Amino acid sequence: MNFHLDTQTFLTLPTATPVTVARGDGVGPEIMDAALRVLEASGAQLAIEEIEIGEKVYRKGLSAGIGPEAWASLRRTGLFLKAPITTPQGGGFKSLNVTIRKGLGLFANVRPTQAYAPFVATKHPAMDVVIVRENEEDLYAGIEHRQTDEVYQCLKLISRPGTERIVRYAFDYARATGRRSVTCFTKDNIMKLTDGLFHKVFDEIGAEYPEIEKRHMIIDIGAARLADAPESFDVIVTPNLYGDIISDIAAEVAGSVGLAGSANIGIHGAMFEAIHGSAPDIAGQGVANPSGLILAGVMMLRHVGQAEAAQRLHNAWLATIEDGIHTPDIYTPATSRKRVGTQAFADAVIARLGETPKRLKAARYDTAHGAIPIPAYERKAPARKDLVGMDVFVEWRGTAEDLAVRLKGAEDGLVSLTLITNRGVKVWPEGLPETFCTDHWRCRFEALPGKVPNKATLAQLLGRLAAAGVEFVKTEHLFTFDGVPGYSLGQGQ
Repeated sequence: MNFHLDTQTFLTLPTATPVTVARGDGVGPEIMDAALRVLEASGAQLAIEEIEIGEKVYRKGLSAGIGPEAWASLRRTGLFLKAPITTPQGGGFKSLNVTIRKGLGLFANVRPTQAYAPFVATKHPAMDVVIVRENEEDLYAGIEHRQTDEVYQCLKLISRPGTERIVRYAFDYARATGRRSVTCFTKDNIMKLTDGLFHKVFDEIGAEYPEIEKRHMIIDIGAARLADAPESFDVIVTPNLYGDIISDIAAEVAGSVGLAGSANIGIHGAMFEAIHGSAPDIAGQGVANPSGLILAGVMMLRHVGQAEAAQRLHNAWLATIEDGIHTPDIYTPATSRKRVGTQAFADAVIARLGETPKRLKAARYDTAHGAIPIPAYERKAPARKDLVGMDVFVEWRGTAEDLAVRLKGAEDGLVSLTLITNRGVKVWPEGLPETFCTDHWRCRFEALPGKVPNKATLAQLLGRLAAAGVEFVKTEHLFTFDGVPGYSLGQGQ
């Protein structure tokens, strides 16, 4: 069934909030039709501007999947309700979600996940967790290179401003919504500088919230415990990639990824969406679950201060789930009463507006918490930064010992070759013969005692390496900051 809402009906409402809407690809138009209908019926006051993004725009030759008119609408309204989109297969196409999040500075991704037992099957009926994911940095910076015939790299970027903002937002969210604890997930036992910074900032900022319980977990065991005992978590804050993975795990553990909505928050705007993809395999069949987008709409209404409509809609949705009116993804004979399609589910929600659930916990938004305040980052005085050497990354198909001989021939009395690693494992000096090596080598030159290299002398070193036939593909300067090395030591661990 193809349904198209006359979005002009929203425009007659007084003090309507401008919002940009994109119907998306795959099941997107179907679930957006359902979501807009229930939003209108709930009394939401929205002035809608529709834009086209996604697959059709990609096919027009815009690699980001979004054009200037759409950007203008997003910047004008500062509010975006987005259905899932499809990124075409093959190279040259950018992730539209990442482009929008980073382009508009939507640094915080907030994903609440709740169990609806016994009406939606789950092994964890007490689950009620909110994942706050950093949205702009980490490996999602998308900076990748093929450096040698055999080796590719992706840069992991973690900044103090980005980390301070997301950690403080997580604690402010917990405080504003009455949450009892915040847990930080990182892998700082391995990535000691990047994830180490995230953990350090979590501890620093957490000290400012004495009423909130704080703990840190390594991501692997944290994800395992989230899957096994999600009721032990309240708010989780984590870098970008981990947050993307664990929020999908959490949604599936709770019952279905089709039930989860998501908010993307920044200083200059906010985007609300379901967490699932465009599901082209079921597009046009009228069976997609619109719940994720409907609940994203509830989050949007709370964000803009329309608490009454948010509460009315959320409770009608809960009553529908409680009455066993379920789409195929959550339908089971044991817990469901009626199997319905996308638009029939929306009809059921609309029919229950004004009702509250009888067994599930009713939503209470008498006073909307609205937008969590986002403090401006206060840049601190820089540390003393001293250049102490350089890592030179080399393409080489010989032995570490032969490479070392060629490299040492370029030494100049200021710096000396001290280390060669391959994929982070030390292979010179005193490497193990069993270590498998690719054609990509990190070669560390460090200042000799009492010597002070500078960028010019390091450039001259590279000139000598080139003259010696060394195929270097990348360099990284080594700095200390207030005397503390700003680089991994030893075997790169």
